[in-house]
Amino acid sequence: MSTKIFPFLFRRWRKNKAYSVLNIFGLAMGIACAGLIFLWIEDERSYDNFNTKKDRLYKIEVNMAVDGNVSTIGSTPRPLMDVLKKEIPGVRNAARASDENRKILLGWGDRSLYATGGYADPSLFSMFTLPFVAGDPRTAFNQIYSLVLTETEARKIFGPVPAASLIGKSLHVDNIRDYTVTGIVKDLPANSGLQFEWLAPFAIDILRQGIDTLHPDRPLVWNSYGPMTYVELEPGVDPHTVDKEMAGLIHRKDPPRNHQLFLFPMRDWRLYDQFENGKQTGGGRIEYVNLLSLVAWIILLIACINFMNLATARSQQRAREIGVRKVLGAGRKGLALRFLLEALYLSAVAGVLAVGIMALALPAFNALVEKQLFLAPLRPDHWLGLLSIIVCCGLVAGSYPSFYLSSFKPIIVLKAMKLPAGSDAWIRKGLVVLQFSLSIVFIIATIIIFRQIQYVKERNLGFHKDQLIEIDMQHAMAGAFEGIRQELLQTGAVAYAAMADHSILKGGNTRDYDWPGKPVNMQVNIAHRNVSNDFIPASGMTLLAGSNFASPTDSSHVLVTATMARLMSTESKGEGGGKEGEGINYGDIPGKVIRFPINEEKTRFEYFTVAGVVSDYVYGSLYGDPGPLILFCKAPGYWDANLIYVRMKETRNPSQALAKIQEVIQGYNKGYPFQYAYVDDQFNAQFKTEALMADTAKAFAILAILISCLGLFGLAAYSAEQRTREIGIRKVLGASVAGITGLLSKDFLQLVAISCLIAFPVAGWLAHNWLQQYTYRIALSGWIFVMAGVLALLIAWVTIASQAIRAALANPVVALRSE
Repeated sequence: MSTKIFPFLFRRWRKNKAYSVLNIFGLAMGIACAGLIFLWIEDERSYDNFNTKKDRLYKIEVNMAVDGNVSTIGSTPRPLMDVLKKEIPGVRNAARASDENRKILLGWGDRSLYATGGYADPSLFSMFTLPFVAGDPRTAFNQIYSLVLTETEARKIFGPVPAASLIGKSLHVDNIRDYTVTGIVKDLPANSGLQFEWLAPFAIDILRQGIDTLHPDRPLVWNSYGPMTYVELEPGVDPHTVDKEMAGLIHRKDPPRNHQLFLFPMRDWRLYDQFENGKQTGGGRIEYVNLLSLVAWIILLIACINFMNLATARSQQRAREIGVRKVLGAGRKGLALRFLLEALYLSAVAGVLAVGIMALALPAFNALVEKQLFLAPLRPDHWLGLLSIIVCCGLVAGSYPSFYLSSFKPIIVLKAMKLPAGSDAWIRKGLVVLQFSLSIVFIIATIIIFRQIQYVKERNLGFHKDQLIEIDMQHAMAGAFEGIRQELLQTGAVAYAAMADHSILKGGNTRDYDWPGKPVNMQVNIAHRNVSNDFIPASGMTLLAGSNFASPTDSSHVLVTATMARLMSTESKGEGGGKEGEGINYGDIPGKVIRFPINEEKTRFEYFTVAGVVSDYVYGSLYGDPGPLILFCKAPGYWDANLIYVRMKETRNPSQALAKIQEVIQGYNKGYPFQYAYVDDQFNAQFKTEALMADTAKAFAILAILISCLGLFGLAAYSAEQRTREIGIRKVLGASVAGITGLLSKDFLQLVAISCLIAFPVAGWLAHNWLQQYTYRIALSGWIFVMAGVLALLIAWVTIASQAIRAALANPVVALRSE
């Protein structure tokens, strides 16, 4: 039967072209969508799998108790690596690496380009799988000013030459010093947690921090946190045993601190990186993986339901065939198996079509998720995955139609030539309700994610991001800044120019400052920035009390944000909560003194007087409340920075104004390309993850609605077919086209209305839980649900109306001529 069924299926599909196309296309769309999601999930779950020692590689994390809460950070003390290898049993190797990638300028001959990378200890090469195509990993960092490049980066600089010929060549770095190329490594996979274009010895980073390890009287100190520390354990060592050995290590080396170290396994770096109060929560990016996995199965379910409805909608046309087969001796089991095989064959055709759809959609999907996913036809796991989806869809989609069609009584269908109404109608309606309930949830999710993004984008940041430009000078410029500022102002295109040591949108260094009246048990991390005296007007911040810095070298004064002022206020009892302006008088804060210990014993302090209070501004997390922050204005020589912020004047020709700014900057920054960014563009880029969720939800909502409408279309066609004679009689008795259309549409719109009643509480519960992760979030409004419901009803009505109007316009004579 399995081979003879092909000609029969082909003839039947050719006879019912429209329904065959809808059936196959709907299922193919569902399989293609699920397939793309599963490709993304496969990539996420395969992160760092190329590392042969993945099961033995760990990153050191630090738990720090601050103000009653435990924070987990990846920065570690610089001396930690050597102590781990010498004092902790079970540690086979360890390496330090920069806590974030750095950008440097590489020059060779007349070529120069920027590259991102970091500083690391040479032991990193033996721990991670980093295949060298040229050079020796054992000696690559023997000399301090050495450089290891990736193959792609080497080709960018030197061109398409053999990698071995590059060993020993010199590159001029940051227009300051020559580095020697000592190694070329293969490009890292895109799904590697460790990414770089270059690596240099970590000893360089230590020197950059002003720490000279060559002198014994200036050893690395335990109170200075900076690099990440990676650990390789001996085979068979229990990581929990190592955690116990490390438990009090920092306290033993630095008694004032009671920070706790623990191992964070490489297998969890990508997906399970969420910590709460010092404990791994099991959350992180895995939540997105699980969510999209659920979405994939929901899309497949909607496609299968669509298949069921379209199959049963044409059951009237197969009634005679089933009756004849049963009269000729076919049993119910045999017929059920036949119909199930038909569904599997159709699912196979849909699967082949889905592969084509995936190939066409993959470039757009890659752009959406910012990955380089690809189909691998020769990979057994991809073929087995596709086969599993095809079989699953065939069995699920064909199960109900096969048992329903095989249950027909031959005497009824051959005598009446019409199927009696039964419980199957309720099943079909239930499937439509389920389809549209899921689709409406998708619509609501899309609206809520978009609204949350817009809500945060429109919040008061505490500064004006429009017309504000961040210029990266690539090297310290504090000594020359006053000349740069004067020339920028003389261009006529610049209102203010200021310097800063941190990006305005990002977090930064924190310290624990002291002031008179501070509660003894209060431990709070306070961020600090070094800025020039024009930073407040340049950024557009508001001065709430006191005055700005008096001069470019006003190093004895500081400015504090409103949250910091609330901590210092005696009226708030040292509590930083509450809204800006609530409960305290900011005028009482200027004149207060803040101090910071400058030695480990805390016997010597540096003192600063508060000059003024500025409004809170949002940095770090854009969804949370801004933390306390202190702004310093130290004289050149005490600090340095490479960021300049320029407030442009309103102009109709921004490109011309930018050209004037570029001319000034490059006059002071010879040899460096002009690097700038609009702060509002940097701000919008912070929403990459949420924007991805919004775009993904929108795409899935459209697809779910499309497939659901195909099922609704089939059910409407089935209903019109069942009620052909009734419609003819009504028309003979004077019923209008509008009346008949309303009659046929009413039942289906009721189903969609029921779907709304089911979807609203489900979507509301899901949205409420999702929004809890954001401190700054929207309130769930009823209009969101109403809008989603109206949209679903409108789409459903348009789908139904095409069949309803067609039935209403049919000639009643054709329907009643046999009566």
